[in-house]
Amino acid sequence: MSDAPSQLGRGVIAAGHRLTAEAGAEMLRQGGNAFDAVVAAAFTACVTESILTSLAGGGFLLAHTADGQNRLFDFFCQTPQHKVPTDQLQFFPIQANFGDTVQEFHIGLGSAAVPGTLAGLLEVHRQLGRLPLKALVAPAQQVATQGTILEPFQAFCFQLVSPILMATPAAQAIYAPYGRLLQGGDTFCLPDFAAFLDQLVHEGADLLYQGRLADQIVHDCETQGGHLRREELQQYRVIERQPLAIPYRDALLLTNPPPSSGGALIAFALELLATVPLSDHGSPRHVATLREVMRLTNLARQDGYDAHLYRDDVLAEFLGSPHLAPYRQQLIEALGSTAVNKWGSTTHISVIDGEGNAASMTTSNGEGSSYVIPGTGVMLNNMLGEEDLNPNGFHRWQTNQRISSMMAPTMVLENGKPRLVLGSGGSNRIRTAILQVVSNVLDFGMDIDAAVIAPRLHWERGSFHLEPGYDRHTLEQQGIGAEDDCTWWQAPNMFFGGVHAVARSASGDLSGVGDARRSGAWVVVE
Repeated sequence: MSDAPSQLGRGVIAAGHRLTAEAGAEMLRQGGNAFDAVVAAAFTACVTESILTSLAGGGFLLAHTADGQNRLFDFFCQTPQHKVPTDQLQFFPIQANFGDTVQEFHIGLGSAAVPGTLAGLLEVHRQLGRLPLKALVAPAQQVATQGTILEPFQAFCFQLVSPILMATPAAQAIYAPYGRLLQGGDTFCLPDFAAFLDQLVHEGADLLYQGRLADQIVHDCETQGGHLRREELQQYRVIERQPLAIPYRDALLLTNPPPSSGGALIAFALELLATVPLSDHGSPRHVATLREVMRLTNLARQDGYDAHLYRDDVLAEFLGSPHLAPYRQQLIEALGSTAVNKWGSTTHISVIDGEGNAASMTTSNGEGSSYVIPGTGVMLNNMLGEEDLNPNGFHRWQTNQRISSMMAPTMVLENGKPRLVLGSGGSNRIRTAILQVVSNVLDFGMDIDAAVIAPRLHWERGSFHLEPGYDRHTLEQQGIGAEDDCTWWQAPNMFFGGVHAVARSASGDLSGVGDARRSGAWVVVE
């Protein structure tokens, strides 16, 4: 842990729940730094946002330290080292009802990959934190013990994935303690999680990766149909990577490098955006530009990225001028002629402190496998049952490999200092949500509140989605999106991500925004 004294007892944090943000803010008040704040907030999010994240899930943290280091901690899930025959797996589909559509997910112990979030939080704390671990887990313990009133967004999430929350007795005991699924206004408690955190303070990561809980997970996988074995848990490691750095306008954007995909696709889209002048925000030409950039990025992904994801030189080739040139030309030509997966169970935390440290962390549990590690309140992930993460089909993953993700914790530096820290949930919409917010700030000079509130659009595989705020009549009159299956949303929606962002102005003023699309919150600590 860092022993440097606090220089300025202030900072700002944005997150997916007011208590998540408040947990991080309390660490800043106690003299902790941005990394203490983000870790404490992440532990609390496992209670307040338990449908979206878990210590048995995975994620990424992008760190900028006060002395100028940029570091990416990859603690996403790993595929198992050995495959259990499919006829011996506990792996089954459930249907999530979104009202206008039904989405299928696969859960059960056979859907669980090797978890990384707990290892990642402890590694970040060990290397960059200042406060003792006991202080960092205290807010989560308090919320887990006293309970939190379910707000509308959390209750909505419970309802969406209710088949998962009701699939096992252990999950039912947490999410339906009175024989029915908890609803808005009910109190959600997680006392086992509070007790687990007490044990964690004394035993550290060994508790889950080598100790008695590891024994329990392995036993249950062997007897109930999961892939995880002792060597998978014992050998899991957090990987530190060099962040992907992209010059854009007069700033430097840092984001998640391969083998994850989201950061590289944001970088490619920004390279295309830099090719053309941008007209007024929300104008027909601006909409046409964003649509075409998203379309061309999808094409480029199929041409030279996905197939070579784990090659050392994939990024240099993907973002190299020879590969970019034809797509730039297509963008220019396309603009010259002009006057779906809805869930995305991911959450994000952004922090800047008064010393110049910044942290951007995105985590996920998939939808959760419905298997709760006995006595902990911690649900294992279902990353092997996520269609988006298994594009070649279920059970066809390569063994012992870090799973690729769309998660893209991101920062914008100016003169070597953090100007903007952001990230998003939203599956395939993560990259387009971040792209638009970054562009709103750097291209259109918006403050972060306006940049996040502004209407968003998303193009993918012939489907064009637009939030309210665009001039439908004019766009249709000019034929923009005429060849697409267009969806004109009636209100801002969680479909378009949840960008929780913090910023520092040139004069040093701190600000934050929690995306209302996902019930976000932010706190400034003076």
